[in-house]
Amino acid sequence: MLFSEHNFSGRRSIGSIEVICGSMFSGKTEELIRRLKRAQFAKLPVEIFKPAIDIRYDEQAVVSHDSNSIPSTPISHSSAILLLSADTKVVGIDEAQFFDDELPNVCVQLANRGVRVIVAGLDMDYKGLPFGPVPALMAVAEHVTKVHAVCVQCGAPANYSYRITANDNRVLLGEKDSYEPRCRACYFHI
Repeated sequence: MLFSEHNFSGRRSIGSIEVICGSMFSGKTEELIRRLKRAQFAKLPVEIFKPAIDIRYDEQAVVSHDSNSIPSTPISHSSAILLLSADTKVVGIDEAQFFDDELPNVCVQLANRGVRVIVAGLDMDYKGLPFGPVPALMAVAEHVTKVHAVCVQCGAPANYSYRITANDNRVLLGEKDSYEPRCRACYFHI
């Protein structure tokens, strides 16, 4: 084993999994970009991935609603991350809810190789149900950060993505024309 694979105590460095989750417009991607840029500033080898279907702002870059961006590699299946992340110390993954159910296993494999894995995604769909692989990622993560938007109805902290368009597809790429953040009371009309 090379010295660079050890921490100061002589033990092999172990990676970790961090999950940033919440509703639409809660700042998940913004926080992901912030963490990844700090890793780049520290001169760590960083690779960033996004689902190939997400072309809302850019086909290549991960872009937040506030127009902050970072270059990324679009992929169609989570297994590609293992192939494309050799010699990487930090892996960022955006829009995790759109990936296949193998994503948690991929993240565990990376963390076990000593990689810091930072994942951002919706924890619930527009019906308020657990979304894609994000709940399973939360279960295996060392760190989970749940961020909140502001309810557009009453101003309270919002953790639901309320769909305002008539479309029953579970996956609907959209923005403020399709979704608005709502608190529990406004989401359920209590």
